[in-house]
Amino acid sequence: MTDIQAQISVLKQTADRAVVEAIAQLIANGHDRELNRINALDFADRTGLDQEKVISGFLHASRLGLFDIGWNVLCPGCGGVLGAHTTLKSLKHDDYNCALCAAGYEASVDEMVEVAFTVSPQVRRIAAHDPDTLPIWEYVRQMFWSSGVDINEESFSRLINEVTLEALELPAGEKAILSLNLPSQFIIVFEPVTHSAHFLDVQGEPTSERQQLSIMFNKLEAPTGTTVMRPGPLRLTLENQSGGRVLPSVWIAADAMHEMIGKRKPILTAKRMLSNQTFRDVFKADNLNVDQRLKITSLTFLFTDLKGSTALYERVGDLSAFDLVRAHFRALLEIIAAEKGAVVKTIGDAVMATFVRPEHAITAGLRMRAAMDDLNKQRGANDLILKIGIHEGPCLAVMLNERQDYFGQTVNIAARVQSLSTAQEIHITGPVLDAPAVAEILQRREIKPIQKQAALRGIADKMVVYEIP
Repeated sequence: MTDIQAQISVLKQTADRAVVEAIAQLIANGHDRELNRINALDFADRTGLDQEKVISGFLHASRLGLFDIGWNVLCPGCGGVLGAHTTLKSLKHDDYNCALCAAGYEASVDEMVEVAFTVSPQVRRIAAHDPDTLPIWEYVRQMFWSSGVDINEESFSRLINEVTLEALELPAGEKAILSLNLPSQFIIVFEPVTHSAHFLDVQGEPTSERQQLSIMFNKLEAPTGTTVMRPGPLRLTLENQSGGRVLPSVWIAADAMHEMIGKRKPILTAKRMLSNQTFRDVFKADNLNVDQRLKITSLTFLFTDLKGSTALYERVGDLSAFDLVRAHFRALLEIIAAEKGAVVKTIGDAVMATFVRPEHAITAGLRMRAAMDDLNKQRGANDLILKIGIHEGPCLAVMLNERQDYFGQTVNIAARVQSLSTAQEIHITGPVLDAPAVAEILQRREIKPIQKQAALRGIADKMVVYEIP
């Protein structure tokens, strides 16, 4: 048995068997391009497999050394990779700038950071392991654009034939002179290795006189510039002082280009990864640095707590109560994982969990309440009374007590909302109720939320909250 076969055999013990077989087939038979920056969600869709099982499978496979995980900061405009990182810890606090879009962005883990998987060079060597050897168009396709840009063969052909006026590979220290005939359109001289761009605003009456323009590529992130030119001949001089090869191309920024980069596929975001139970369990040390503060613009928090647990211990005894509490935790943790959530921590009899979307949290809350009813029926008692609170909003992903955690007012409000419950009711806030999918769930179950004003400890103003009876 080879090392890879042994790793696949071990993987079958921790991941879904169908997912493992699909991964093994990909490693053995996939084209090089298919093994670089694998989009787990796209892989799930193409294979007809469950997304959560696929994500879990790739995470376990990465832990075994079959894949390397990449955390790529994306430009929300063009979908280009502004920064490729091997760990979330290396994300910088500074803004990331996209020369192609002439815009700067502060990295948030919501939609701007994708998580992709590349086969390990120890498992199978692919061309992307040596990106400097990739042909120009494969470099653009595999290294510059993210796994979320849906570049099929037709759109890629349009990039080469309709969008591109000229493209070349320019070795370090060399100079090239291009003779172009500029159309009356907006032109971009783009270089993906150094991620630099120069815009040509071609306008006015055509000219027969040859125009001149020189562009130099180096390692500095020079500001994007714009030169106004007239339609007609251009002598474009390109000089490479970057220390490595560059791949400049001259693109027409017209409909064909915008249509190509506008086609997007769903991606596995860092936010979803941080709210994935397998990632939190398997990669505990690969989350954030102690001094990192990553902004998340929207995350849903669910807090639970057992009502009267101290009295429960006194009433049924320590041993029975301990078994009950353990049964309650098992039920909650299974539900949270099944509804695409993750447990951040447990404190006493309380649970703090996160979900990427509010509808997953409300479904989990309703299932938790039903699970407690089932446990009570099995015992012929009503000792397990679960208080649940749900809130959605912005927060910071941080490291606290050597564990990836969350900080901010959204977290505080979610915890306080949970404390409003006195029996089996669930309390949610306006942002949760306003989510269309949440309203649909409640309507389908014929649940009518009860609106009320609540004073939350530590929150200055009273809040409108909703009781889910």
